[in-house]
Amino acid sequence: MITGEALILAASALGAGIAMVAGIGPGIGQGYAAGKGAEAVGRQPEAQGTILRTMLLGAAVAETTAIYALVVALILLYANPLIQLYQNIVG
Repeated sequence: MITGEALILAASALGAGIAMVAGIGPGIGQGYAAGKGAEAVGRQPEAQGTILRTMLLGAAVAETTAIYALVVALILLYANPLIQLYQNIVG
């Protein structure tokens, strides 16, 4: 028989795995942005500084999504507040 704590741990591990899938989107987006940035510099080399700055800002914003997903996954795996809540309820 599966206990409530085991079910919470299993669901947390599944949730952490799903959260890490969120890292795929920013990776694809950053690669696309880098490619388009290289194309733009090829067309207008004099605007390299502006293009690079804008591209890096966009990459940083996209990367925060992956970092937030990592933080959520780590919380679910190692500092899971649901287990403590379950133990308080069952008591």
